[in-house]
Amino acid sequence: MDELTRQALEYHARKPYGKLAVVPSKPCRNSDELSLAYTPGVAKPCLEIKEKPETVWQYTGRGNTVAVVSDGTAVLGLGNIGPEAGMPVMEGKCVLFKHFAGIDAVPLCLGSCRDAEGRTDAAKLITAVETLNPSFGGINLEDIAAPACFEVESTLKKRMSIPVFHDDQHGTAVVSLSGILNALKVVGKKIEDCRFVLSGAGAAGLACAEFYIMAGAKRENFLVCDSRGVIHSGRTGLTPQRQLFAVDTPCRTLADAVRGADVFVGVSAAGVLTAEMVATMAPGAIVFAMANPTPEIFPDQAIAAGAAVVGTGRSDFCNQVNNVLGFPGIFRGALDVRATDINDAMTLAASRALAAIVDQPMPDDIRAQLEAAYPEEARQGVFAGEVPLKAGFVIPKPFDPRVVPQVARAVAEAAMATGVAQVRIDDLDAYEREVSARIANQGC
Repeated sequence: MDELTRQALEYHARKPYGKLAVVPSKPCRNSDELSLAYTPGVAKPCLEIKEKPETVWQYTGRGNTVAVVSDGTAVLGLGNIGPEAGMPVMEGKCVLFKHFAGIDAVPLCLGSCRDAEGRTDAAKLITAVETLNPSFGGINLEDIAAPACFEVESTLKKRMSIPVFHDDQHGTAVVSLSGILNALKVVGKKIEDCRFVLSGAGAAGLACAEFYIMAGAKRENFLVCDSRGVIHSGRTGLTPQRQLFAVDTPCRTLADAVRGADVFVGVSAAGVLTAEMVATMAPGAIVFAMANPTPEIFPDQAIAAGAAVVGTGRSDFCNQVNNVLGFPGIFRGALDVRATDINDAMTLAASRALAAIVDQPMPDDIRAQLEAAYPEEARQGVFAGEVPLKAGFVIPKPFDPRVVPQVARAVAEAAMATGVAQVRIDDLDAYEREVSARIANQGC
């Protein structure tokens, strides 16, 4: 047993078991408080909600509660391991919601939502999740295999009156785009002029491609590769999502595709991008090799081969694409304006807010916090400079206390601008400060 395995199993097996606990938000210390928390007093808010359904947001915790829902068919890099085996991941996600954004999250790993072959039965999963609408302020879908995940999310977004967000698709897209936007500033290129190559045509890869296009990249400048090579117009049996990227090209392999490319984005498999391939990319190449735990290429190899900016999905390298930079702030902003959806404008706003954190003057107290949290990168000078944007620092850090407040502000503002907010925030500066204080004071 290696050391990481030993430590991880010991961590999760400490009593009390699991990583979550339910903590009352109101006192229940005597008979009077008991009668308010439960019968007979509890009948009063029940009747209020029956007469005025919108008061459910006032008299219950629904407005600060998210369900983290999975069927266990595509868990991390582990694959179709089932709902029970996926529970530690969903609990971990809930920990991040609480720690970074003060959001109460509940892990729900659903069974009996698979077909005879053990794959996601989209109709069953949709029916099960739809029933959760009255109890939660939002739904975070997690680790549901493609292509069923596309149908599940799109259908639930239409049927439910609360935000539905599939983090495996959009979380990676939001965070990686923020890094790409900053990387393009470093190398002096515009997104609309860049040629992109994506390795990996699952939920994350295709969502990234569509998101970059919404941000200004051109669809005709994309080549997408799956395990069979380049997705081209001569291929048959493609899903509707992959068909959108089936182009007329002589390229058939990843090596063919990356020749002359400006940006490589990998959400596929370890070691598929070689140094020789990187050397054929355009000058000022950007490489985001995000396969976990082993990236498509290691940063030192990519840089030695000529890449100008490199990111991975790992915390032990610079420029980590970590979804925790996205979903806590996105849901914080959506919940606080009681949004009915998390739409494209809101996710684009989140991505741009993340990018701006790195490309703005860094206060000395923030720099000190980051240097304490990331001592090795501090020694490398990653946080140096009044505006610290550089090749080794294009994506903010999860423990930067500005991340969630600034993302939440941007998301809330976009929700109001696009008409999906049911609560209006007039002073966004005050709101950002309030979110900062709320998170700092929660004590977790």
